[in-house]
Amino acid sequence: MERRDKSKFDKWFSLSRHQRRLGAKNLSNQIDTDFRNQTNKLIADGKILYTHGSCNNIEKHFGALKNEFSGQSELCYTHAKIIVLIRREFEIKKHFSLFENLWHTETKFLLKNLNTRWLSSAADTFADCSDDNALRSLSVACSCLLNTVKIQESERFITNAQNYKDDKEKIIRLDNEERVALFDGISVFKVGTDDTLRNMRWRIDKAAKINMAGQILLEVFLRLQKFDTAYKRLKNRHTREKTGWW
Repeated sequence: MERRDKSKFDKWFSLSRHQRRLGAKNLSNQIDTDFRNQTNKLIADGKILYTHGSCNNIEKHFGALKNEFSGQSELCYTHAKIIVLIRREFEIKKHFSLFENLWHTETKFLLKNLNTRWLSSAADTFADCSDDNALRSLSVACSCLLNTVKIQESERFITNAQNYKDDKEKIIRLDNEERVALFDGISVFKVGTDDTLRNMRWRIDKAAKINMAGQILLEVFLRLQKFDTAYKRLKNRHTREKTGWW
């Protein structure tokens, strides 16, 4: 069976779609558009509870979402609420315009204060809604990068691969310049000296100068070097300073 996104016709006759938008107008009217004033306003500090999925009732979803931003800036929560309204297809043009304005005026703040999950959501929103092909393309690149690492780390988790140790014999083979095939012409990354990721970093640096999506892509790439991901683990094994990518 062919997999496809739902058409506008399918969506119109979807009961859950209409249920998920009930109450959206009232919540939309409550969004504070004085972005600068919100940067220093903090949400009451309590236990951070991350949402997993979303309920049909948008008011309950907003309430649950607020717990994610405990102790953080009100602006981060506003950013999330705008994305939720766009995802629920409530006055998309209006809210995407608001979303773009938020990113244009508070780019540095958002890059610094949003966690990687919400940077990814921002990139997805640009990919879904922007008319700028360059913005959409770089947003998709960001999503591809992060989701590739996410599924790789997820596989590592479910197979208990985090308990595995380096195979010294294989490391020696790579050190001896042996080309080890992975798939379809792609070979194993030569741990310690390979310049592939350095060159990719240089390309990402250039992309970051194009638009906001490029800046998000760079920020996500830099964060992958800080947390326990394949990028950081390779970084920790890298010995040749000239080919470092961080």
